[in-house]
This record gives sequence, C-alpha cells and structure tokens, in this order.
Amino acid sequence: MYNYRRRKTIEVHIGNTPLGGDNPIRIQSMTNTSTLDTPASVEQCVAIVEAGAHYVRLTAQGIREAENLANIRRELRERGYTTPLVADIHFNPHAADVAAENVEKVRINPGNFVDRIKTFQQYNYTDEEYAAELQRIRERFTPFINICKEHHTAIRIGVNHGSLSDRIMSRYGDTPQGMVESCLEFLRVCRDEDFSDVVISIKASNTVVMVETVRRLVEAMDAEDMHFPLHLGVTEAGDSEDGRIKSAVGIGTLLAQGIGDTIRVSLSEDPQNEVPVAYKLVDYITAREGHAPIEGCRLADYSPVVPQPRNTHACGVVGNGQLPVVIGSACGKLTPDFVYAGTQMPHEAPAQRTIVDAEVYVAMDNVYPLFKASQIDDMSQVDAAIKFVQIACSEANTALLERVANMKEAVIILTSQHANPVGDCQAVVDRMKMAGVTTPVIFRATYCENCAEDLQVKSGADLGALMLDHYGEGLWLENLGAVAAGDCTDYAFGILQAARLRTSKTEYISCPSCGRTLFNLQQTIARVKAATSHLKELKIGIMGCIVNGPGEMADADYGYVGCGPRRIALYKGKTCIERNIPEEEAVEHLINLIKENGDWREA
Repeated sequence: MYNYRRRKTIEVHIGNTPLGGDNPIRIQSMTNTSTLDTPASVEQCVAIVEAGAHYVRLTAQGIREAENLANIRRELRERGYTTPLVADIHFNPHAADVAAENVEKVRINPGNFVDRIKTFQQYNYTDEEYAAELQRIRERFTPFINICKEHHTAIRIGVNHGSLSDRIMSRYGDTPQGMVESCLEFLRVCRDEDFSDVVISIKASNTVVMVETVRRLVEAMDAEDMHFPLHLGVTEAGDSEDGRIKSAVGIGTLLAQGIGDTIRVSLSEDPQNEVPVAYKLVDYITAREGHAPIEGCRLADYSPVVPQPRNTHACGVVGNGQLPVVIGSACGKLTPDFVYAGTQMPHEAPAQRTIVDAEVYVAMDNVYPLFKASQIDDMSQVDAAIKFVQIACSEANTALLERVANMKEAVIILTSQHANPVGDCQAVVDRMKMAGVTTPVIFRATYCENCAEDLQVKSGADLGALMLDHYGEGLWLENLGAVAAGDCTDYAFGILQAARLRTSKTEYISCPSCGRTLFNLQQTIARVKAATSHLKELKIGIMGCIVNGPGEMADADYGYVGCGPRRIALYKGKTCIERNIPEEEAVEHLINLIKENGDWREA
C-alpha cells in the first residue's frame, strides 16, 4: 500500500502513439491559436511537438474549425510531424462528428455534449425525466461512437468541475460524486457499444476536489470492471511558481499513488512551456519503480479516497487542528513560523520563533531546541515549551515513537532518504496512528537543485501529497543547491495553499488559454495581479471564455471572464454582475466591484 506501482489499464489506440497498458506516461499540451488560422496553428503544434509532447490538442468551437483540423493535420504530416492531434469540443456534438474524421482523438465534455448550457438554476427531475435525459444522451452519443469506430478515432471523456450540467447538479450537487456520475453515464454507453478506445479526464482547479474525484472514479470503475486509462491535470492552475506548485501537488499526489497514464500541466503561459514541467514531474515519480519495499499497515477505518487527519495534541502553535506551520532558515516574500538558526544562538531574543540545535542550552523566550533521535534522553533536561526531535523514517520504530509520545512538549521532525519518500513517511505516520501516538509531525525535505522549477516540482509532489492527505502538521523545505533559502520558505507556503490548508497570498484561478480566448490572457493576468496581489484573503478567477469560467470560479470570490472579442464579464461568485466591458477598462471595473463588496484594502 506504500509502494509505488502503476495502476493497470487497457491500451487505447491513438494514431501512432498508444496510451495506457504498458506504455510510458504520455505528455500533452494544447494550442491557443485560432483553429481557423492554419499557419499559426501549425507553427504552434510544431513548437509543442518539438518540446516533446506526445499529443497536441486544438479547440474546435464549430463545424468550420472542426473541418479545418484536416488542413492543419495535412500540413503537419507534409512537414514530417506525425504526432496525434486531439480536437476539443464543447456545446457542439455536430463539430465532434466532423472532428472525428480529421484527427486521432476527440475530447467531449459530458457536461455540455447534449445537456444545455449550465445556468446554475435549481431544477428538480423526476426519475422518469432523469431516465429520459439519459436516453437522450445515448441516442446522440452512440452515432458519434460509430463515426469514431469507422475512422479509428479515440474518445476522451473529459469532465470538468466547472461545467457539470444542471441535471447532474440537481441530483449530486457540485460534488466529486457528481463528476464521477457524469463520466460514468458516458462510459456505460461506450461499454454497451463495445468501444474501448476511451481515455478519461476528470479535472478541477481545486486540488483537493481533483484528487478525491479521480480516486472516486477509479474506485467506481473497478466496481464495474472498467480499466480505462486516465488523463490527469489541474485546470486553471495559473502561471509561474503558483501554477507549477499547484500542478505538482494535484498531479503528483495521484502519480505517486500509481494513477495516471497521461498528463497536462496547464499553465497560463506559452503552451510549449507546459511540456518540460510535465516531463520533470513524470520522470521524478516514475524513477521510484522497483524501489526497496516499504512495509506497514493502516487502521481498519482508513479511507483511501478521503484520508482523515490524525488526532494530534497541541504543542504550542503546532498540532491539534491549528494551521500547519512552516520552518525555514530565511525569510522570502513570506516569513516562516519558525526560523532555524543551526548552532548559531541569537544574541538577542528574536522577532520570530527560533530553532537551534540542541547542543546549545540557553534560556531565551521563543527559542526552541532541535534534538537528534539519539539525544532523546537529554530532552528531559531542557526547559522549553516546544522540543523538536528529528527522526529519520528508517529509525522510527514503534518503541522510539512511544518514547517521544510520553513527552507532551515534543514535535517530531520526520525525514526520509528513501527513493519513495511519500510512501516512507506515510508508513511511519500510520504506525503512529496504530500506536495511538498523538505527537505532531513536521516533514523536513532536503533537495539539491540549481533550478527553481525543479525544486517546485519535486517538493510540490512530495510534500504536497503528504499534506493534502493530512499526514502532517507542517513543512520544512531546504535546498542545498543554488535556489535561495527564502525561496524555499515561499514554496512551502505555496504548497500549503495549493493543498487548501493555509492561505498566505491571493489565489488566482487562471486558465491556460486556448483558441476560444479572445484577449491576451498572459498580459491580463499580469495586470490583474499587479492590482490585486495584496488581497491575500481573496480568490480571483481569470478565465478566457465561458466553457469552464463561471463553474470553476464557483470557488472564487471574483471572476474576470472573456465574453467576446476584447470584452469582459465580471462575476461575484457565480453571479454575473457586469457584461461587455471593454478590455482596457475591465481591471478598473474589477477593483470597483471588489470595493463595492467591502473586500478591498489599500496595498
């Protein structure tokens, strides 16, 4: 249960690049050009392919775009590029029919393939009405399957948290269960029609929802003897450091569990930038294959879908349901809760809580000792409100853990040198659960990276997986390479925010852009951030179009959504407040909206 191995899936045929089965995890990205602009789309496809992607997706809003996919594909083939193309379809099943003749895979969205555009209104369906809607789906979806059979085209059933239909919402609400059922309705038709070239994606911008939903889907498919491969992604992850960390937390948590056959790291940047990030994440996780076995057991009531927090007692500001803490050796943009000073004892009482190595025994307010496991007998000789004790997973036997448990002022700093640090740390914390040990745990992870992106990906995947599943009460991220200690502090806070455990800065839910976006998304994000980045209590959605915009922004406080060429609509939660604002005026209107609702403060 702690050892890395990939989930077994069937093989799906997608042009010359099969997916699932024994194939490697595939990488993909999506163009943001107009699909009617053949030269621009071809050039961007080439850039994505040259970056290493196995598949390239293009949006097809209507039949004209779906037809032009044939021209894009033909020109790519003439230039020697055979990478499979994927059409992205929303609201228009007729466009899906056409696209299935022109590309190797078609993505459809169950939330809008047949169902009307989401209204967020409450509808009450009788059992008969609900069954009639399902029959309508079957009657429209089956001819599309037959076209795909004829042209050897694969299908991706792509569920998005932001575009569940009103029908699904009426029965299940805006929940992981609703997302799973939305997918299963279409999968059952595929099974009944004996069509197996099917890939599934089930995404959300909220990493907690995304991870839970994928786990629920796997559990549901296993119960119905379905083994389709999965496409993983965190939608609207954003850009820069935040987008990379958020993607690493969500996708990395599932990859570490062995789930996932293809991934896309969705960044609000040039699409080819997504590919190397995805490779770093996949390569880092799959390198664990064949690692030294990790042994352990879990409580009988353990939930693999929604793991519950361990009961811990409070030790100062650590544990017992308090916000998870961050330890660091330097301040970045953010200040750690505890500053590690090593053997250098501060000359004066520090402004922050400070940790020093246990060899230094000096009484001072807000200074706490750090012991090694071999120094446990010395801990009782020191008078401190919090006593940190660093224990490696390899030495964390039950007897040692129980000795620490008898010291109510102790906090464990857990480290791992295992090839699979996530499973290693999980096994130790589960051992503590089995023994009834309530001592808080902080994970200390040390890397040696000279590239900030590498550190963001690796630490996000490791520490994010542990924290998202409620295994610890804090983080201590260190780096021995060129990435600064202050950046490590900021990344640790970013991991906690991505795991929805602690908010330390404004959260931006921004899409990666596609051919539907009718304004410059990257420039817009920069303008919105410049105006609002000091409002750390808020979540702000910045969306290129209405496909997922209002839905994904259900979790946001305010939304900035494209509604036409260089025209913007502003939302408060799910409610549209103002439409058709000229792009050059929209940020000012957003600020005014925030002020009108009492959420503005000066920087």
